[in-house]
Amino acid sequence: MDSPITTIHPYILQSHILSRLDGTSLTSVSSTATHLHNLCTEHHLWQKIITSTWPSLNNPSATSLISTFPSSHRSIFSDSFPSIHYSSSSSDTSSSSSLALSAPKELFSAVDLYYKGRPVFSKLLRTETHKGWFLCSPLWIEILEPNEIIETNIKFEQNDVVEWLEQNLSLSWIIIEPTRKRSVNLSSRLPVTVRRHWLTGELEVLYGTVMGMVQCMVKVTCCGKVGGEMHVTGVSFSMEDMDGRHLIGRDSLGILVGAMEKGERWKVDIDREKKRFEEFCGRKRERREKKLRRERVMDMIIMVVAIVVFAFLFRFVRFWV
Repeated sequence: MDSPITTIHPYILQSHILSRLDGTSLTSVSSTATHLHNLCTEHHLWQKIITSTWPSLNNPSATSLISTFPSSHRSIFSDSFPSIHYSSSSSDTSSSSSLALSAPKELFSAVDLYYKGRPVFSKLLRTETHKGWFLCSPLWIEILEPNEIIETNIKFEQNDVVEWLEQNLSLSWIIIEPTRKRSVNLSSRLPVTVRRHWLTGELEVLYGTVMGMVQCMVKVTCCGKVGGEMHVTGVSFSMEDMDGRHLIGRDSLGILVGAMEKGERWKVDIDREKKRFEEFCGRKRERREKKLRRERVMDMIIMVVAIVVFAFLFRFVRFWV
C-alpha cells in the first residue's frame, strides 16, 4: 500500500512545502523516504537555499563554479554549512612539496557579513595560489580594496558595543577549491571575541576556527560612535601557529586542503568555538612565557660565564704583570 505522502502531487510538495524548508530540514526530510529523497535533491531547491543563505554565491562566477561540483549546490551546503573540526599535524606542512604537484591554481573566498541575520555585505574574491609571492609570503586575504569602506545602516545602539557586536554581527567565510571540488567554512559564525585597537580605537571583531596547532582568523574592523552608523574598514583572513607567526601560503594550502578532505563537519556551536579559541590563546601565552623564561635563563648563564671569564682574565693579566 502506498504511503499517504505519495498521494500528494510532487509539484505541490516541492512548491508549497519543500521550498519553505531550510537546508538542515530539507536534508532531514530527504532521509525519511525514497520518494521524498528524490524530490529533496532537486537542483532548484538547493540553489534557492544556497543563494539565500550566502548571497555571495549568487555571483555568476560562483554559479558557474558550483555547477562543476558532483551534487552542485547541495555539495556546497554539505561542506560549508556545518562547522569544521580538524586537527592539523606536521604532515600537513611537511607534505607541501608533494602538494605542489597537485596544488590548486586558485581559491575562491565567498564572504557574507550579517547583522541580526540580515546580509549587509557580500563578496566573492578569487585568489591566485600558484605564484611565488603567494606560496612564500604569509597568507593574508583582504576582501576590501585599499581605502574601501563599507557604509552600513547599522547604528551603534548602546554603549556596550562589544557585547552588542558579539550578539548581532555574524560572518561566513567559505573557501572553495575548484580543482578538488570541495569547500569549507572557516568562520565561527559569531565572534569569538571583540576588542578595541590600542592605537586607533577601532573595533576588531574576530571570528576564529582552531585546527590543532593552527588557528584560522577572520578579522572585521569597524568604526563609528554610539548613536551613529557603523562602517566596516577591513575584512581579512589569516592563519597563525602557536608562536603567533603567520603561516605562509604553501603551508596554509596544505592545511586547508586537509581540512576540506579530512575534516569532520559538526553542528555550529559558538560556545565550543569560544572555548577552543580561549584554550588556543592560553596555550600560545604559555609557550610565549616559557620561551621568555628560557631566554632569561640563557641570558643569566651567558652573563655568569662572561663574569667568570672576565675575572679569570683579570687575574691572569695581574699575575703576569
